[in-house]
Amino acid sequence: MSEIEQDLESIASNDNVDIKPFRIHILEQSIDDLHERLAHTRWPDELDGVDLNSGVSVDYLAELGEYWQIGCDWRKYEEALNRFLQYTTTIDGQQIHFLHVRSPEQGAMPLILTHGWLGSIIEFINIIGPLTDPKARFKASGYAVIQATRPKRKGV
Repeated sequence: MSEIEQDLESIASNDNVDIKPFRIHILEQSIDDLHERLAHTRWPDELDGVDLNSGVSVDYLAELGEYWQIGCDWRKYEEALNRFLQYTTTIDGQQIHFLHVRSPEQGAMPLILTHGWLGSIIEFINIIGPLTDPKARFKASGYAVIQATRPKRKGV
């Protein structure tokens, strides 16, 4: 077990730090509510002369809204994330969600992955396996991956 993994286990066993197991489960009524609200969204007209420096285009938001309404398989993403051990903890008053994926290799180097804004944890789903167990594909050494999620803003 690497030093960081030992530290994480030590932190988890410390009475002053509360690390809780976490599993994603979105209520079906929440998904239905989102679909209903998206179905009734009235998108504004795009302003003339607007570019990406002004923010996200209305057309892109409408396309994204349509995907969330009829194209996104929410349960598929939920299942993909729930394949990994997930945890939450509070640091400086902010709730942090993270994955901790161990490598089957003894002494694997810890690797912390963080996503940017407006990114999400889903960006790393397809690389966690190759990073933690590269011998299965590449005959290389693996990492113990810790993937943290940015604290969510209140009201978002």
